[in-house]
Amino acid sequence: MEDRRETLCRLLDCYGGALSARCRDVLNAYYAEDLSLAEIAENAGITRQAVHDAIRRGESDLLAWEAAIGLLEKREKLFAVVDRLSGSERAEDRALAAELTAILTDER
Repeated sequence: MEDRRETLCRLLDCYGGALSARCRDVLNAYYAEDLSLAEIAENAGITRQAVHDAIRRGESDLLAWEAAIGLLEKREKLFAVVDRLSGSERAEDRALAAELTAILTDER
């Protein structure tokens, strides 16, 4: 089973644009960069309590959005289809897998 940190990193990738810039930056520093509350507070010029509050608020928002929208779950299902297509012997399937991967990873 995927751990909470990894899940929240993936949710941040999906929904991070909907968070405030400060909240997104704090969550990114905490989850992606693995910084401590004290390090984040010092870098952002805010208190450790403000960092803690931003993390909890951001986590709550990310989890609520996933429960309501399910974007991460849908994305993971699409990647499973891409994996199956990538393993196909048919060139058309592999080309479709590459096209879908570009769309899903926003590399168009």
